[in-house]
Order: sequence, then structure tokens, then C-alpha cells
Amino acid sequence: MDPCPFVRILVGNLALKFLVSSKSSSSDCYCRIKLKNFPDQDAQIPWIQQQNSTQEPNVSSLSNSLAACFSFNKSQIEKILQENNGSSKSSTLMIDVYSGGSGASCVTGHKLLGRVSVPLDLRGADAKVSTLHNGWMAIGGNKKSSSPELYLTVKAEPDPRFVFQFGGEPECSPQVFQVQGSVKQAVFTCKFGFRNSGGDRNLVSRSSMNEPSSPRNWLPTFGGEKDQSSKERKGWSITVHDLSGSPVAMASMVTPFVPSPGSDRVSRSNPGAWLILRPGNCTWKPWGRLEAWREPGCSDALGYKFDLFQDAATTTSASTTVANSTLSCTKGGKFIIDRTTSLCATPVTSPHSSIDFGSGSWSGSGSGSDFSFCFLPPQSIYKGFVMSSTVGKSSKPEVEVGVQHVTCTEDAAAFVALAAAMDLSMDACRLFSQKLRKELRQQSQQCVV
Repeated sequence: MDPCPFVRILVGNLALKFLVSSKSSSSDCYCRIKLKNFPDQDAQIPWIQQQNSTQEPNVSSLSNSLAACFSFNKSQIEKILQENNGSSKSSTLMIDVYSGGSGASCVTGHKLLGRVSVPLDLRGADAKVSTLHNGWMAIGGNKKSSSPELYLTVKAEPDPRFVFQFGGEPECSPQVFQVQGSVKQAVFTCKFGFRNSGGDRNLVSRSSMNEPSSPRNWLPTFGGEKDQSSKERKGWSITVHDLSGSPVAMASMVTPFVPSPGSDRVSRSNPGAWLILRPGNCTWKPWGRLEAWREPGCSDALGYKFDLFQDAATTTSASTTVANSTLSCTKGGKFIIDRTTSLCATPVTSPHSSIDFGSGSWSGSGSGSDFSFCFLPPQSIYKGFVMSSTVGKSSKPEVEVGVQHVTCTEDAAAFVALAAAMDLSMDACRLFSQKLRKELRQQSQQCVV
């Protein structure tokens, strides 16, 4: 099947121009960028002084900065196109501009200077990059020459993604389907289990890579003791197989999830950890490391960090953090890797990171999901949107992966394994006063999905 069409709206190159005599020009300025059915995004705005109203401000200093990013799937795109025909305001980007405060978090309660709006015309946006606005806009529609004006760029770009959906909870060893609209096609199977006392075995051939089994110095061996979930959660693993039965990725819990002394919580200072592994040269090679913990001082927040290894030969090599955030333990959320902005940042957390507004970030062919077998080094540079996965709330995690990051079966499988590890981390980080479901406590358990 072909990938699913997605479109991203990129907002950036923000600047305000004031006359020198303007009282507002001495204050920090911020904006709140709003789009119906999406969380608001805040960004700081640099301002440019003018000596007189006829002077043209210099915008050459703007560094192609990104302030906000919104992603639309096919159904959302179609809805906006229908609403545009009816002149609906729900397909309009609104930007409220404020002065005062010392950070974006201080926007609320400060002086509203005005607002601007940009209609979103997404016709053809899933096929080519289009500029929806680029230039100055009077704030609040005031045409007086002394009034502040906002400079901004708004672009729409195609961002096709492969969409995968688990057929059930990862601990129930489900199938994984590739999804396109209402059509589903099985592409992987998952096997959840506990490592036995023999540890994981070295792999001698692709045909024998069904269950890893001899010890390796980077993958600790845990004994097959009786369940001690009230004290520690350890040894979980999930192996992703293609439809021929060959393993193509694995997530293995390599650091137990244990409560910090005197508490029933996994602490940030001693997080549990998973290795995400890919096959290569007839053995498993580390691709990334996921850590998870419960945030201090907040009973509901789960923190996580995902590092990508720069050398597949060893986990002691340098790594790059590509995701670092929190999720609600009760409501769940989305695990996201998005490198549209600078390293380990999202438009919300780092609104002025560098991005090229001159061209689209997608160069993939979108030829379909008949993945070939290959091995790409983990140090390959990931750009733009990489992946997202629903976590916790849904019993069937859904994974989106940017089409440019899937060139072979193992690429897709690695992201599926990572999504499974993130979902399982929600259970591993449950308070130790709470009992785990039976699939996570027993050494052998089958579950009908």
C-alpha cells in the first residue's frame, strides 16, 4: 500500500516593527498561535525599531526561525477543504500578539496588542509546497502607519507517512497492520515474552533469528526467578517479525524498573531502560535506547528520553537525544520524534530553531510499503517529522512514520518496536503499590486479541 497523505502547516520568520516612539517597543513580545482542534502554541517575537514611518525595516536578519507546526491527516485536510467552500472560520490560523512578561509562559494576563489571521487554503498541499503568506500584516486590522505590524511566513508542505496499528496490546503479542483509510494489511507480528535464565542467544543466520539466545556483554542476563513485580519489573522483551517469520526488530528491557528507596515510584535518577535492536551481520545490533521514569512532585507525569546510537556496533558509543518529554500516566498521549526544529526540540519547546522555509522537507517517492531488506547505519541523519505513536490510553497503539525514514523492512520494524517499548513503559512505571495485569506478571501467557 501507498503511504497516507499528511500536510504540515509551518509558521515562522516572526518579527514585529515599531516606531522608536512606540511605548510597546520597549517590552518583550510574544504570540499565541491558534488553530481549531489543535493545542495553542506560543512563541517569542523579536522586534525591529523604525526611525520613521516611511523607513522600510530590515528583515534580512530573520534566521528562518520556526514558531509553530500543525499536522493534518487526510480526513482533516478534506474537512478543511469542505469548510473553506463555506467560508468557515475554523480553517483560519489566528495569531494573538502580546507585550510584557519574561517568557512565552507569561503571555496570559499581559497586554494584547492585537491579532492577525491567515486563511488556510490546502488545495494541492498534499502534492507540493505552497506559501500561504509571506510578509507584513497590520495587527488587528489597524492601517495607521504608527501601528505595529507583524512579519510572518506560513507554508503548507506535503508530509506523507506510513501508518501502522497494533491489533491489540503489545503484551498480548498482536499482529501489526499497515493502515490506509479503511484498508488494513498485516505486515508484522509481535511476540512479547520474558528473557529466560539462558539469556539471549547469539544469532548465526537470518533463518535462526526467531528467538535471540546466547549472552552478550551489552545485554545483561536476568535469571528466571519467580515473579517479583511488587519489587521490580525486568526482563520484558518484544520481538517484531515480518510475515515470513524472520525477526526484523526487537525491544529488550536492559535496566529493570525498580522503585526508588522509600517510595513506590521509578525515579528520574534511576530510570528503567530498553534497547531497541535491529538485525545486522547475523546478530542483533543496538539502534537506540529508551529510558522512562515517573516525574518527581507530580503523581501523573511519566518522563522519557530516547537516544539514537551513532555506532551500531556498541552501546558505549556517542548517542544523540532525539526525544525528551513527558506524558500523562492516566490520559496517555503521543510519543513524538520531530526534528523539524533543532536537536531534541519541538516547535513548542524551542520556537526559534532553524528551518529552511525556502523548500519542502520531503523528498521521498512514496512508492509504497513493499519494503526491501537493507541495513542503514543508525547515525543516518533524521530530518523533519520522524514518528509519532499513541501511548497508554488506546489499547491498540497507532504509529506514524515519515515516509522518507522508511527505506526497508527493518526501518519500519524498529519504529514499531520503539512504539511498543514506550507503551509498555507506561505499565513498567506504574506505582509499585498497583498490581500489573497478568500478561506482564507471568512467565508464559497467551492472550486472544
